[in-house]
Amino acid sequence: MPLESPSASKRAASGPSSGSAAPGGTRSGGGDGGDASGGPTGGGGDVGSSASGSAGAAVRDSGRTSPPSAGGDGTGATGGADVPAGPAALVVGEPERESADKRWCEKVTLGFHNTGGTAVRSGTVTFGTHIIGALGIDWATVESAERLPVPIAPGSRTEETWTVCVDAWRVPVGMHVETRDVSVRWE
Repeated sequence: MPLESPSASKRAASGPSSGSAAPGGTRSGGGDGGDASGGPTGGGGDVGSSASGSAGAAVRDSGRTSPPSAGGDGTGATGGADVPAGPAALVVGEPERESADKRWCEKVTLGFHNTGGTAVRSGTVTFGTHIIGALGIDWATVESAERLPVPIAPGSRTEETWTVCVDAWRVPVGMHVETRDVSVRWE
């Protein structure tokens, strides 16, 4: 428990001019508008009962108030529990496509940014690869899934490139693939 200043001890011995005594030798209530050193008190007398009950009650010394100790009841500026972190929130960039050495394959690069408060621990990227004919007709869409590059820490960015392929027989000569659709699930 903090020690009282010598001026507070003298005041307690001579009796307060107004207000009532509070636990620990401090006064609560009106006050005389000044302290033993002659300075103003801010109009409220000594420290009130708002700090009572904590192990480190505030004590006034020369017009200044010290905050409750950090080891008090957990209500001080440094006490209490940490703020819980929010869930992971993954922002996925647009897919960047690049041709591969086979017409039924394509290299797809995705950027990820975790804007949440916890790490992404697992997840799946699902690609929708369109099979495009010689005249630009979209003949079919084939889905494939890959694992996310985890872990992705809170606030961090990462990028991954996958080679996405469909069965060779689906893409005859003159046709090609375009991976346009991407969906991501994560935990």
